[in-house]
Amino acid sequence: MSGSKPDILWAPHHVDRFVVCDSELILYHIESRANSNSELKAGSLRLSEETTATLLAINSDTPYMKCVAWYPKYDPECLLAVGQANGRVVLTSLGQDHKSKCRHLIGKEFVPRHARQCNTLAWNPLDSNWLAAGLDKHRADICIMIWDISSKYTPDTTVPIEKVRLSTSDESSLVVTKPLYELGQNDACLSLSWLPRDQKLLLAGMHRNLAIFDLRNSNQKMFVNTKAVQGVTVDPHFHDRVASFFEGQVAIWDLRKFEKPVLTLTEQPKPLSKVAWCPTRTGLLATLTRDSNIIRLYDMQHTPTPIGEETEPTIIERSVQPCDNYIASFAWHPTSQNRMVVVTPNRTMSDFTVFERISLAWSPTTSLMWACSRQLYECTEEGKDRSLDRDIATKMRLRALSRYGLDTEQYAEDIDQKATSNKGSLVYAGIKAIVKSSLGTAENVRCSWSGSDRQADAVRFFSEERSLALQLCGWRKKGSDTDIGPLLTSLEQEGEWERAAAIALFNLDIRRAIQILNKGASTGKGDLNLNVVAMALSGYTDEKNSLWREMCSSLRNQLSNPYLAVMFAFLTSDPGCYDTVLFECAMAVRDRVAFACLFLNDAQLIKYIDKLTQDMKDVGNLEGIVLTGLTKDGVDLIESYVDRTGDVQTASYCMLQPKTSIK
Repeated sequence: MSGSKPDILWAPHHVDRFVVCDSELILYHIESRANSNSELKAGSLRLSEETTATLLAINSDTPYMKCVAWYPKYDPECLLAVGQANGRVVLTSLGQDHKSKCRHLIGKEFVPRHARQCNTLAWNPLDSNWLAAGLDKHRADICIMIWDISSKYTPDTTVPIEKVRLSTSDESSLVVTKPLYELGQNDACLSLSWLPRDQKLLLAGMHRNLAIFDLRNSNQKMFVNTKAVQGVTVDPHFHDRVASFFEGQVAIWDLRKFEKPVLTLTEQPKPLSKVAWCPTRTGLLATLTRDSNIIRLYDMQHTPTPIGEETEPTIIERSVQPCDNYIASFAWHPTSQNRMVVVTPNRTMSDFTVFERISLAWSPTTSLMWACSRQLYECTEEGKDRSLDRDIATKMRLRALSRYGLDTEQYAEDIDQKATSNKGSLVYAGIKAIVKSSLGTAENVRCSWSGSDRQADAVRFFSEERSLALQLCGWRKKGSDTDIGPLLTSLEQEGEWERAAAIALFNLDIRRAIQILNKGASTGKGDLNLNVVAMALSGYTDEKNSLWREMCSSLRNQLSNPYLAVMFAFLTSDPGCYDTVLFECAMAVRDRVAFACLFLNDAQLIKYIDKLTQDMKDVGNLEGIVLTGLTKDGVDLIESYVDRTGDVQTASYCMLQPKTSIK
């Protein structure tokens, strides 16, 4: 505006039009760009990566502009009231259709009795013919005039005829000098706002107070003394809430308790130039200070309180920077969510959207949800079922629904270990402590193979503690019974042909191992190499340099099933050198431990158990509990497991099973 910074106004009923008010009125049409990389049209300005503004019209017929207000009704669509430095209010237009029924309003002037600056204008939202104008003080004269734009020409003898001039050259233009209402005698009006709840209530920021005028009785007014009298604006979502400012401080008022502000916002280091409520977001107030490129936002959220208690609303404060240059003014878009256009002193404009803070939330079923503005979003991705299957929270929920830990013997259900999970009972001490207590008590016995007369005897070790360890591994039953038949039968029923054959072989029953492999091959559900392995076992010889050993060593490397591979590794190993069996990681821990208890001497066994226990603790493998029991090593192992998987459910179940008896 003349002698001041430009302002910007959105059209009330055309959401794609706005006007920039400076020394002239400039109307723009805003539109979205189909391609952000495309060239701008002639006469277009880039507002953002997605929008451009096209110049529609310029009006230079209203000099000395101080304030502008856009007519609130649809017709006439581009009617604006302009307040001038001499106090006159002129109705003008941008691109007005000359056939419009309201064309006689264009050029109409409303002239005060005494010339002084017009500071503010406000159209009545209920009766659009009423226009309120706030003026500077002039002796004892009134400072608020409410004009009826439908009034006829009313010559006033108090207005010198030489001061009555028309703003256009049209001879039919009229000058109105008689206001409908006159308010605020011997005072100055700096800001105005009609109260939407009543057609005849007007809120005014006077020189030293905020006043509410009731036009039904203009002699009475409700007022409160305050310095915050500039920029009064009513919250469009809460008509009893009003904001005003003075210097760098904003006051929030509740018109139902008008004695004092309900809230005073943090004082800014520079004087404020504009405050405005967001029309699309409840309780969001934007403020702008002079010579700044920052717009501060205050999100006011009320917290329910008991009746009779007073509390200030909760304020969330944030700052946004729409552009790099100083901002002269801004205007919220009337319908687009949290969108505004800002203008700089040199008329550079920017289209900007204030993004809401995103609140994330995990549902109990591990769905990711977040709220942004008025929208609620759910995170989805391809392969959802598979990804959820890998998520431990989902697994724990599904386990709980299936009574996991309540009526099942299985305590380890990690997918990587599912095929090798430990179903045996737990002993508090663990095999590590049991084995160390048997130092010097083991007897080595030469045992013959069952089912063949050609093989040399194998050396195995026996002791009471080793038998206990074999029971913990599931290879023996309680007591002195050494028959592994029931175990092998159980494994066959479960379709674990390879493991059953390996355990039979480790117990020197090569004939039973071949029978199990043949039986598994006949069912068609086992490994495709079962027949080949059975045939190879049937030709076993203990000669070190035989062709059989050479071919089996080659075949072992081609087998994918770990139990089939370790069978050949066992047969081709030298006595006491079984590393290829003991360190086969794909083989169940309890089977490796049971094998070690049978074929390693005391020194080898303790060394192996110590190393295996440490390995289990390092990787958090719950199968190692058979080694550690629920000792300190066991707690360390469970801690490592939880750190690796997050599966507190299985860890809790393990800690609740300190059985000291063996089934």
